[in-house]
Amino acid sequence: MAAPDGTLNCEDFSMFQLMKAHLSRDKAIKACIAQKSEVVVQLREEREKDSDNLKLVKQLRKEQTNLKLMQSELNVEEVVNDRSLKVFFERCRIHYLPPKV
Repeated sequence: MAAPDGTLNCEDFSMFQLMKAHLSRDKAIKACIAQKSEVVVQLREEREKDSDNLKLVKQLRKEQTNLKLMQSELNVEEVVNDRSLKVFFERCRIHYLPPKV
């Protein structure tokens, strides 16, 4: 993708494409984390009632691993956001400075 040129293109790219994409991905990842957290809490409660059930313990570990992966994905998304904003500033700093988020 070519770098935007001119004030209008940089502003449009920043406000309606880049920021929207960042917020959308962040919201999706956080929704997944919330859903996995609920599953983990539910499985922990079930494990407390039946701690000898190995199938339940295995399922809990699996869900906890998935939750940790989702949380690390949120960290990866933060790095991606920082890098994309850095590139944006390098390309558009002369034309437009987006508001701080």
